[in-house]
Amino acid sequence: MFEKISQKNCLCGKEHIFTSKVITEKGAIKKLPLILEELKANRAFIIADKNTYSAAGKSVAEILKKSGIKTDKYIFSNDVVEPDEANVGLALMNFNPKCDVVIGVGSGVINDISKIVANVSGKKYIIVGTAPSMDGYASATSSMTMEGLKISLNSKCADVIVGDIDILCNAPIKMMISGLGDMLAKYISICEWRISHLVNGEYYCEDIASLVRSSLKKCVDNAEGLLKKDENSVKAVFEGLIICGAAMKFAGLSRPASGIEHYLSHIWDMRSVEFGTPVEFHGIQCAVGTLTAVKLYEKIKNITPDKQKALEYVEKFDFSAWSETLSGFLGKGAQSMIALEAKEQKYNLESHKKRLEIIIDKWDKIQNIINEELPSVNDATALFDKVGLPKTMGELGISSDILPLTFKAAKDIRDKYVLPRLCWDLGIIDDII
Repeated sequence: MFEKISQKNCLCGKEHIFTSKVITEKGAIKKLPLILEELKANRAFIIADKNTYSAAGKSVAEILKKSGIKTDKYIFSNDVVEPDEANVGLALMNFNPKCDVVIGVGSGVINDISKIVANVSGKKYIIVGTAPSMDGYASATSSMTMEGLKISLNSKCADVIVGDIDILCNAPIKMMISGLGDMLAKYISICEWRISHLVNGEYYCEDIASLVRSSLKKCVDNAEGLLKKDENSVKAVFEGLIICGAAMKFAGLSRPASGIEHYLSHIWDMRSVEFGTPVEFHGIQCAVGTLTAVKLYEKIKNITPDKQKALEYVEKFDFSAWSETLSGFLGKGAQSMIALEAKEQKYNLESHKKRLEIIIDKWDKIQNIINEELPSVNDATALFDKVGLPKTMGELGISSDILPLTFKAAKDIRDKYVLPRLCWDLGIIDDII
């Protein structure tokens, strides 16, 4: 199926070439010696944590050893491995330059760190997935925390993605549900991509969006099977996540796979780093962010833009006061976000006026996009109930009292037009929550 998603002559003007080899089948890790032979690799550096080494890393090392392939490894000893400078440094400091291929064994954090090691060392990269839990398997970026700020760091796209169905089906149900949560986020990402294309003229590709929609539908149609660890359901989510990673690579940006729901999650992660507040799996947080966004977009559909209100709100907006609020809410991670405004100029009055004119002129089209892309609140809630996804911040252990500030802060985390920016432009960001 993955050979079919490449496209050289797309109407969007970009070539979409999928270069990763994907193997998703039972017993897939047994093919690793042949894969290394194809990559002309003779010595492998395995990166894993305690859990993923037990789940698959040990088997990977034994299979390679029996084939006469030398291996070195670094196994993180911490119970929780953070995607930050310290752990990237540990992996790099333990890397043996005699190795000609990096093999990450794990999912989110292990994959993100391993991609950076492969990129910095200039080696080939194989990821052996241990859970269908996130969409970074096929992306060329790593989601990291750097100086307290969540960033997407350019790294390396995997040369080979190995999804051994036996291993994936043995993953904890919670990680499978997390993967589904990351897929559900695509409802919002495609919706906001289209809105930004309309308002800002941002690059958009309908073929990429259609690819994401079809993989999302397959995951939703098979969602209930995850609770039974049904092989087809697990494979649908794993392959859907890979396709969404490829979609980001095709587009050259994260638009096809993330929007406001990811930024809400990022804010919660940043607060956890700074203040030790609770966090959950990335995909589960994104799921709660998705349902939150669906509810807010439902409200957006029922408003009529008020030009005078929007202009007056933006005229009174005090960036200095907001910067102080942001710093108190996020700590040191806020400083990079505040500094980003000098480049973005999203609060510039003239830029706002131009966006507002377009928003008002194309309001009917914006409402149509919301109707076309998003499920109803009732349908989304019913799906969450079927698979046991949490629906509220409280279920994540995060106080719902911080939702208004989380929502407002999310507009500053990246240079991307998402829901809180639309609400700010409309002068309703204080009212919508």
